[in-house]
Amino acid sequence: MADRFDDLVAEAETAPVDGWDFSWLDGRASEQRPSWGYARAMGERMAHATAGLDIQTGGGEVLAGAPRLAVRTVVTESWPPNLARAAALLRPRGVAVVAADDSRVLPFADDTFDLVVSRHPVATCWDEIGRVLTPGDTYFSQQVGPASVFELVEFFLGPQPAETRRRRHPDHARAAAEAAGPRVVDLRMETLDTEFRDIGAMIYFLRKVIWIVPGFTVAGHRPRLEALHDRIRADGPFRAHTTRFLIEARKPA
Repeated sequence: MADRFDDLVAEAETAPVDGWDFSWLDGRASEQRPSWGYARAMGERMAHATAGLDIQTGGGEVLAGAPRLAVRTVVTESWPPNLARAAALLRPRGVAVVAADDSRVLPFADDTFDLVVSRHPVATCWDEIGRVLTPGDTYFSQQVGPASVFELVEFFLGPQPAETRRRRHPDHARAAAEAAGPRVVDLRMETLDTEFRDIGAMIYFLRKVIWIVPGFTVAGHRPRLEALHDRIRADGPFRAHTTRFLIEARKPA
């Protein structure tokens, strides 16, 4: 692996960022996983479902890890490169891959799915989730919590206001869910350790997770990147904290 700034930048700028496979970061960054094991728990629920929907599936990588899928399984995704990856990965298993803007109306009839899942959705449209769930059935999701990797956010953007730090709080998710109809039956949050071991890992992460530093480009943030490169070389990995919450909500019977 290169260790000069320009070499690390060039490597990270040309790495493909479609899908939600983060294996490019192996050995270069690490993120502690929540204790509840979302992928395993989601797979257990999917194995017993009749009709399952995975919203904002990305490249389909998480769902593809489930040993057994619902009798009828559908995924939605809005970004064309991810749609292509999801189709290649999931259609051989009989999954329907649907292009949809997941923050708006879902293209499905009322009371269609007995399980709806989503890992790290950008937004959760509770009205639509409640509409497409069959009565008595479940939405199960792991989501990014408040002030996640804010050490990195504030390194680039400066101190953030208190209201920004409270965004994506699980209490807000509970209120939004129950205002739309589904009743929350499980809600947990954990704060976890994350570290970046070189500036290339940082650039790749910011290119892929575009809402962390909106409008991020290497050219536009080069002075801060150079300062961060020097800091990592002198002091070791850049450490931050991620927050994740698990939410399970059930549509009233």
